[in-house]
Amino acid sequence: MRSEGESVIGNEAEGYLLWQVRVADAEQRAREFVQAMDWLTTSQRVEVEQHYVSDSLQRARNDLERIRARCLALRAEYENRYRGLRRRCVGLTLTVCAVLTTTVPVLRLLL
Repeated sequence: MRSEGESVIGNEAEGYLLWQVRVADAEQRAREFVQAMDWLTTSQRVEVEQHYVSDSLQRARNDLERIRARCLALRAEYENRYRGLRRRCVGLTLTVCAVLTTTVPVLRLLL
């Protein structure tokens, strides 16, 4: 089983690799985008490619920020539900124990 530190490092490495794939994909799409624009000079082509990549990566970053915010909201919601469920389970267990501890002696007296 991995320790928490190893898990964080693993997650960071995975995130880095996924981001690099996103960068490579944006660069490839940028090259494909400007390929049809044969009237552009080389410097214009480079500038359009850079703008395309920058825009794509900013959109990806915004998407990730929204996903992160949603994940944090869901985590808080589930933790809150879990605490409520745990409280109810403990309360029910204590109630059953209390009923049994008061009922069993009474039944012994009656029998």
